[in-house]
Amino acid sequence: MSQDFEGKTVLVTGAASGIGLATAAALADRGANVVVVDLKLDAAREVADEISGRGGSAIAVACNVGKPEDVRAAVDAAVARFGALHLAFNNAGIGGPLGLIADIDIEAYRNLMEVNLHSAFYCMHYEIPEMLRAGGGAIVNMASVLGLVGDAQSGAYVAAKHGVAGLTKAAALGYADKGIRINSIHPGYIDTPLLSSLPKEVYDALVGQHPIGRLGRPEEVTQVVLFLLSDQASFVTGSQYVVDGAYTTR
Repeated sequence: MSQDFEGKTVLVTGAASGIGLATAAALADRGANVVVVDLKLDAAREVADEISGRGGSAIAVACNVGKPEDVRAAVDAAVARFGALHLAFNNAGIGGPLGLIADIDIEAYRNLMEVNLHSAFYCMHYEIPEMLRAGGGAIVNMASVLGLVGDAQSGAYVAAKHGVAGLTKAAALGYADKGIRINSIHPGYIDTPLLSSLPKEVYDALVGQHPIGRLGRPEEVTQVVLFLLSDQASFVTGSQYVVDGAYTTR
């Protein structure tokens, strides 16, 4: 068994930056046809063009994952271009709002839930039928360490990522005997552009929550995603994979 994705088509959401970008590039380097899905079409095109420039195969698709019609269109684009869909990394997400539950703006809460939780349902809802037509596949849903533990200031995010973990388990049980494996991944804080604007004291405080003494790197999460999507993980489904520098071990 290997991590050879030759001839496989994979859809990656939030693929224009951070973990999504690192994963899309790594999948393309291993032979996959990559559907680069992102809210920002220009950024997605840059990634797809870079992959194509290295001899890989990719297309860019604009998509707001919080809108089911956008997700359906992205899946349809994948099948129209490459003939089938075999794999998916449902990675797109947003941060905030922060604050205690009584202080969180309701509309901001609803928006976060659409993008961080409901999108996982929308994605699987449209991906799974195509994977069944293709004879099986694998899905990785992006959760978080905050899908395993709580945080008083991140109630909306915590709720969404716990929901992703539960939804993943339910879907894994439903399709385990149908040739589709579904797992969630739970990174700690990863050094991506999302954190680049944080004040130094806030950044340092985040580092201090990881006993390993640093934040994670996108490629460290990518390696786990590649494993879960590959045939090497053929007996792995319904699992929660933690990549967190011992954040949740404290």
